[in-house]
Amino acid sequence: MTTTLATPATTAPPLPAARTVGLRDTVAQSLTMAHRGLIKVKHNPEQLFDVVVQPIIFTVMFTYIFGGAIAGDIASYLPIIIPGILVQTVITASIVTGTQLREDMDKGVFDRFTSLPIARIAPLAGALLSDMVRYAIASTITFAMGYAMGFRPGGGILGVVAAVLLVMVCAFAISWIFALMGVLMSKASSVQGISMLVLFPLTFMSNAFVPADTMPGWMQTFVSLNPVSHIVTAVRELLSGGPVGIDLVWALVGAAVIVAVFAPITMRAYMRNA
Repeated sequence: MTTTLATPATTAPPLPAARTVGLRDTVAQSLTMAHRGLIKVKHNPEQLFDVVVQPIIFTVMFTYIFGGAIAGDIASYLPIIIPGILVQTVITASIVTGTQLREDMDKGVFDRFTSLPIARIAPLAGALLSDMVRYAIASTITFAMGYAMGFRPGGGILGVVAAVLLVMVCAFAISWIFALMGVLMSKASSVQGISMLVLFPLTFMSNAFVPADTMPGWMQTFVSLNPVSHIVTAVRELLSGGPVGIDLVWALVGAAVIVAVFAPITMRAYMRNA
């Protein structure tokens, strides 16, 4: 009589449960990641060099070099240059979003985040939110320099607040473009170099520093289509307290379009690499 031994069936290990994080937890985790970004600035204050030093240098240099030639005197040039410096400084500061994101991904920081029970989008959203503090610092220093040099906005404090909010909203929208570059490119230096090549002509070939009517005809056409020109014009109108025209609408619509297009693309690329 033979005995047949039954071989126990091998069972596959259970699959890990899908990560599901509610909206409330996602917001809280994104704010925590934003706080992490602020702590990094605290321990590396040189990261604020661009938003602290750049508006001071550019305001003083451009005002005293171009003020007399363009507006006749310094006081008349300040209402032109302060909005231009504000827009240029804050938009340029949004490049840091992409470069720091690329550096964190190169160091493997985001690989460690993927092992945590948090929303995968939280590190990316936190990085963008923490940069809002940089924009606020740049705006404060720009207006402080302008006030010290004699600039008095006709729109008062409400006009200043509205102008700052507009610039911060536009910079936040543009930061999604640089975040996408940070996810797709292989080096932080590449992100910074290409970003500057894009922003340099957009900021200087605009009405930020000189009136467009002094430029050649073909350049006036570019300036009139340049989104930076619409932002600068809207900021000037808000600061002056005068009637606000269509440029404010174009600036807000442009920001909304950028977020609607680039935010999903950036998140999809980030989730694929996370």
